[in-house]
Amino acid sequence: MGKSLIVPVLLGADLNCYNVARAFHAEYGVKSYAFGRYAIGATKYTRIIKFTAVENLDDPEVMVKTLLDFAEKHKGDTLIAFGCTDDYADMLIHYGDRLRPHYIVPYIGAELFERLAYKANFYTDCDRFGILYPKTAVVEPDTDFPSVLDPAALGFEYPIIIKPSASAVYWKHPFEGMKKVYTASSAGEAEIIVRRIYASGYPEKIILQDMIPGDDSNMRVLTAYSDKNGKVKMMCLGHVLLEEHTPKGLGNHCAIISECDRPLMEKFKEYLEDIGFVGYSNFDIKYDARDNTFRAFEINLRLGRSNNYVTTAGCNVARYIVEDLVLGNDLGDTYFCDREAFWHSVPKGVVYEYCRDKNMTAKAKALVKAGHSGASLWYRPDTFMNPMRVFFLAMHGYNHYGKFNKYYGKE
Repeated sequence: MGKSLIVPVLLGADLNCYNVARAFHAEYGVKSYAFGRYAIGATKYTRIIKFTAVENLDDPEVMVKTLLDFAEKHKGDTLIAFGCTDDYADMLIHYGDRLRPHYIVPYIGAELFERLAYKANFYTDCDRFGILYPKTAVVEPDTDFPSVLDPAALGFEYPIIIKPSASAVYWKHPFEGMKKVYTASSAGEAEIIVRRIYASGYPEKIILQDMIPGDDSNMRVLTAYSDKNGKVKMMCLGHVLLEEHTPKGLGNHCAIISECDRPLMEKFKEYLEDIGFVGYSNFDIKYDARDNTFRAFEINLRLGRSNNYVTTAGCNVARYIVEDLVLGNDLGDTYFCDREAFWHSVPKGVVYEYCRDKNMTAKAKALVKAGHSGASLWYRPDTFMNPMRVFFLAMHGYNHYGKFNKYYGKE
């Protein structure tokens, strides 16, 4: 790597931010710099991140100026910019050309983003590549809601899932009772939800989907790294044991065991290479026991917040970026990760208590016993002789017991 110091520059302060910083620190021994509008617990009292709060960082011009000012003070270093939320990744994609003289910005271009950022467009791509997804209907602000929400018009029965097609746009229009994903048990309930979303000012399509039965343990997450030439070099599939169930965290993975399913992974590899994707992507997928199929929900155009499951499985997420874009090394053939490892961002006890697939719970316990497990926030270089960090993590973990009892409950 020569004399140039690798400096990760992260936008955000959440678990995703910490996971990326941890990967860089573990692989290269470097600290990361992070910018966000305010501090968040995951990145407080940490030795591996230098965080700076920047008011209005969600304004693109403020973001660009912040990063250019930082680059001016770190001339000669290899700066790598990461967006740790949809909003920040979106801004790096659209304003990356102004930053690239000073930064490595490992994202797709704006044109491809505009197509992929909308779930409705992703489903059109799925049809082309034979990737299955739940039965889906799409509505827009001027849709005749009472008629289109009838089961006969939808083509599937209630209950259904309701979610915005453009997540990044959706979160810019907050309202009381806002959720990441909604469930409606009737056409009347669906109409109330849809009208409430549009009343907030959200202008894009809304997705209505057949609700695939099964609990969190039917979920899968697939993370892929595509090199600068658009070739997939790494894929890591995760079998989800547990997700968060708070209103705004619903669907966030918090316990995963990595596993390998080559036929499933190959199908997504073909898709990514055909569209010329570069950088990290990940897919939310669910197993449908009704017909023994896997159904894709969406493509995320950045590393997911649970990306430490990939690093825990032996595929350090920082290393692929550095090997490809800093060192220019050939990453070889696609590595389909086949190493089982148990990752969690909530206490093991929460996973053991609330995971409803007892076979997966037993597997998690076996992997812990064998030393093949890891927890995002419990990183020894950050907890050793750091009582404030340890106290925060202990309270953070304890609070999850109450959250799961309130929002999920036992079977």
